[in-house]
Amino acid sequence: MSAVRALVAVVAVSLALVLQVSVFPHFAWDGIVPNLCLLVVVGAALTRGPQFAAVLGFVAGVALDLAPPADHIAGRWALALVVVGYVAGRVRQDVRPTATAVVATVAASSFVGTSVFAISGILLRDPSLSIGELLQVIGVALLWDILLTPFVLPSVMAMFRRLQPDRALA
Repeated sequence: MSAVRALVAVVAVSLALVLQVSVFPHFAWDGIVPNLCLLVVVGAALTRGPQFAAVLGFVAGVALDLAPPADHIAGRWALALVVVGYVAGRVRQDVRPTATAVVATVAASSFVGTSVFAISGILLRDPSLSIGELLQVIGVALLWDILLTPFVLPSVMAMFRRLQPDRALA
């Protein structure tokens, strides 16, 4: 990966993280905010593929794990976003994805990422919610991510396409 692509990817994740932890808590629904870092990783996966997105997912996840007000064991979001980046990148097609395919990929990625985060918390005995409350959190997070998809994904995907147009498939 060239230095410019790496810098742009880190800036995109940093901007998403800052918005996620500083602006969106004011619009939280039952304390749940949209996962903008996940949306950046999915955008990278759909344009660059699983390898790039998994690495970016790890970087975004570690940043999300360490950013205040993190109240969980570090590494849980890193694991979740690596899985999301890899799986979403494997879904990528050789043609430009349709809007329906992008929204479906975001929905599946949101469900998988939030579920991996929740299940890892249960396995690590991190202070957590009941199973019913976890399902509610997963549902609200999924809804948030789908609602923000039309506002975030087109610009993120266009940015990653411009970084290396000859290798972008979407």
